[in-house]
Amino acid sequence: MKIGNVTLSGDAVLAPLAGFTDVGMRAIAKKCGAALTYTEMVSAKGLVYDSEKTKELLVTYPSEVPAAVQIFGGEEEYIGKAVANKCLAKFDIIDINMGCPVPKIVKNNEGSALLKDTDRAKRIVESAVRASSGRPVTVKMRIGFKSGENIAAAFAKALEESGASAIAVHGRTREQYYSGEADWGAIAEVVKSVGIPVFANGDVVDRASYERIKEVTGASGVMIGRGALGNPTIFSEIRGVENNADKKELLLEQISVLRGYYPDRYIYNTMKKHVGYYAKGMRDARKVKETVSSVTSVGELIAVVEDFF
Repeated sequence: MKIGNVTLSGDAVLAPLAGFTDVGMRAIAKKCGAALTYTEMVSAKGLVYDSEKTKELLVTYPSEVPAAVQIFGGEEEYIGKAVANKCLAKFDIIDINMGCPVPKIVKNNEGSALLKDTDRAKRIVESAVRASSGRPVTVKMRIGFKSGENIAAAFAKALEESGASAIAVHGRTREQYYSGEADWGAIAEVVKSVGIPVFANGDVVDRASYERIKEVTGASGVMIGRGALGNPTIFSEIRGVENNADKKELLLEQISVLRGYYPDRYIYNTMKKHVGYYAKGMRDARKVKETVSSVTSVGELIAVVEDFF
């Protein structure tokens, strides 16, 4: 499939997940068959003000081709300046977050707060497109802000008219966060309303649910977020490719990738969450989480992985 002038090798992509989709997780997902991976969401203002912490989120792995970055912000002037920033020059796709439900993001009129202001959302997309030098600009959104609300089709159409090259739709409202079931029917309405590719997102955990969401929605592609946590081989499964890598092997490789970019303190702290997800379903899952929570070095982290996996 294509997003603007960018061709993807498949239709299953890894969603941007704040606190999770760092370069380590993205490298493993790409190796397992993800057709596209996105950075964690990056602050447009942080880029404009040259924040070192913001720039740390922009490291990429050689296999990330094409590469996509997700930015967030509520003011079109900052979005435009961020997209034009030289730090984003290596990215092939610019994605704008209009779905994050976190209170501090919403209070700043960013993320899913933009669902309440279509005109401002349109201006943000238009600003990004003007600054993108021909690179496709995409949006990740939810179906509405309040529970029971469904503005997705009209909102997505407005974004398309503003120049968006693709839309990813999480089938929940902001107030739902991640509770209840994703509304795949609302995503189907978006697919019918726009002429650009739509990625369906929400409750995809295996090949069967991937096939069902495509059938129900008619979407061009599928974006997988929480379903890939501790389970990157979901992308191999979707592609129908045998993947014999076990959890220990995947975890150790993810740690190895991170060691090429970040200091030890960052690695053992961020990997605690990933180890917890990999441990789900294991007999000793609780003990694994308790043990890894107290590690204070990468060496201790590796020992936990070696012992339990």
